[in-house]
Amino acid sequence: MVLRVRVWDLPTRVFHWSLAACFVGLVVTSEVGNDAMAWHFRFGYAVLALVMFRLVWGFIGGHWSRFTSFVRGPSRIFGYLRGQPTPIDDVGHNPLGALSVLGLLALCLAQATTGLFSDDEIAVSGPLVNLVAQKWVSMATFLHTEVFKIALFGLVGLHLAVIVLYRWRYDRNLIPAMLHGDKDLSPLVESAKDTTKTRLLALVVFTMCAAVVAALLWWANQSEVIRG
Repeated sequence: MVLRVRVWDLPTRVFHWSLAACFVGLVVTSEVGNDAMAWHFRFGYAVLALVMFRLVWGFIGGHWSRFTSFVRGPSRIFGYLRGQPTPIDDVGHNPLGALSVLGLLALCLAQATTGLFSDDEIAVSGPLVNLVAQKWVSMATFLHTEVFKIALFGLVGLHLAVIVLYRWRYDRNLIPAMLHGDKDLSPLVESAKDTTKTRLLALVVFTMCAAVVAALLWWANQSEVIRG
């Protein structure tokens, strides 16, 4: 017997597509440059707030959005690679997909953070540049423009390639579940809690994360005023 089961709660889906939109916006604005860089920074601040939200939601969100539901140990990962998956490995993120998720969150956080300290030495500099020594600014700029940027492109490319692979080789479309949140699964599989209450909780959590980012920028601006 197969039933329609809620796997991805609405906050997780909104996070996913918002992060994707910000990624596109960041790429476009970095290529356009000039006045578009103001939006580049805004997209970067949004990414920082989104990643902070996802880290919190990974502990209190819907069942399949929680890290405990998909982050596996080495034995489970190797078992999956050997073709010995458990019945729940493909409900949410499989063991390899979990590594991709963790890598993406870490890279997005690193990229957004180093962007705060980056300086192109021409016209654009991050809001926290004046708070650290020049050697750290140079390192952050190098990591932001060369290392983490390239790594992100690689990981996003891999993500898209896996989607195509699943569609082509296994005849499984992974995209619809991230749109409506549901999968056709065994009734023994736990459904993710996705109620009005949990959605309001997610809104509160994201608002708090955005407030932290805004407070950081305000503090940086005040520090600049004092230094000036």
